[in-house]
Amino acid sequence: MSSDNLTSASASELMRLMGLGEVSPIELLASCIERIERLNPAVNAVTATCYERARAEAREAEHRLRRGDNVGPLHGLPIGIKDLQETQGLLTTYGSPRFRDHVPSADHPLVASLRRAGAIVVGKTNVPEMGAGANTRNPVWGATGNPFNPMLNAGGSSGGSAVALALDMLPLCTGSDTGGSLRIPAALCGIVGFRPSPNLVPHATRPLGWSSISLLGPMARNVDDLCLLLRAMIGYDSRDPLSTSNDSAPFGTFDPPQLRSLRVGYTEDFGVCAVDNDIRKVFRERMAAIAPLFGECRPLDFDLGEADQCFDVVRAESFVAAFHDDYRRNPELLAPSVKANYELGASMSLADRAWAHAEQTRIFRSFQRTLADVDVVLAPVTPVTPFSWQQAYAERIDGIPLATYYRWLALTYVVTLANNPALSMPCGLDHAGMPFGMQVIGQFRGDAQLLQAARAIEQAFESLQATRRPKPDLARLSEPTPELKSIVTSPPGSDDGHSATSASVPV
Repeated sequence: MSSDNLTSASASELMRLMGLGEVSPIELLASCIERIERLNPAVNAVTATCYERARAEAREAEHRLRRGDNVGPLHGLPIGIKDLQETQGLLTTYGSPRFRDHVPSADHPLVASLRRAGAIVVGKTNVPEMGAGANTRNPVWGATGNPFNPMLNAGGSSGGSAVALALDMLPLCTGSDTGGSLRIPAALCGIVGFRPSPNLVPHATRPLGWSSISLLGPMARNVDDLCLLLRAMIGYDSRDPLSTSNDSAPFGTFDPPQLRSLRVGYTEDFGVCAVDNDIRKVFRERMAAIAPLFGECRPLDFDLGEADQCFDVVRAESFVAAFHDDYRRNPELLAPSVKANYELGASMSLADRAWAHAEQTRIFRSFQRTLADVDVVLAPVTPVTPFSWQQAYAERIDGIPLATYYRWLALTYVVTLANNPALSMPCGLDHAGMPFGMQVIGQFRGDAQLLQAARAIEQAFESLQATRRPKPDLARLSEPTPELKSIVTSPPGSDDGHSATSASVPV
């Protein structure tokens, strides 16, 4: 199997081939590294790398397979880790100059669990500074370009992971999601990202342990691979008060339901979200094409009240919890967006916060009533086609100014408020020839049922030209894109490119 054929194979197929001895973990890792080094200069998705350690781990993985040892569910599989998640011995910057030389002494609990499952960490994937915003760019590593056009936005904050997957640099990557940070980059790059229910994947380092606004989740190129990674993420952790599950069995190999048995609801805007008219048209065209496949498919009317204002408060509260000590020590060390969000939260009263939590409860209950008679809900993921990465955020939709820099994330953050599991999956191209993402939302804590339905929908999408997963044109990526690094002030780490504390891309 050629190097490109190897990296384009699904993670599930690679696990099967390695189990049979037809593919070596050493060979697979070498193919991933070669592809990263060839394509990453055009998109700037992978940041710090640990190639030598990964090679040593691949050799050990190969020895264990030859000995017939019992191995984990991700044994020998290369993986990328979002640069908001600490990696022992490997530079973790959070996209912030404050952490330009930060090499953690321990793994984030999620990373530790993936290593125990046998995954081989190859490197970190790019993020916005401190994860704030849905445009992956920062002063340490620069910007990440969209794999379909490197001068356009790849989404965020899990943008580096999404691009690495879309270009087959790595078979699996991690992500996280507050207002859409898994779903938005998945949509803009043509891959799959999943925000699970709050109890499923433990988040042991979350400052507000009782808040479900920020969650960890998997990213992959298809639903089966997503489930493969999700199973290794699931587990009980006593440090997370929302953690209740350690049963990954429902997310194993399953037969998807017949499409004719699915009751599907859909909405263009949840009744409260601004959506570009061109995106509305694309969504209507997609629904017209796929509606006949389902047993039932009908529009839904949502009553989400003051969802925007509610998210403003809940989100700002999380910034206060995360950055209180840093702000007290020296507010000028914080990124401007982080500082502004902290100050917004600090200016709010107890009454504001009580109102927001009561309003979120009302939104949750209204959302569940609306979904009572359907299995899944379909909606757009983003209200606009990808825009230039040099534009920090979508300032207007259909000519109407947006109130805040994150208001263009409303299609995903209203689902965050409801706490229902949701994923983004590829659904062809939009009016501008860029990937169009379909948001698939399940019943409250109905993650397994949602993923079963998503697998059936994915198979249907692949059977239709208009909804098939798009693939990037590698000819457009034949040259480096130096503009992506134009906001970098100086490179982190050494210039080795292969040590455990250095950048894989010269900047």
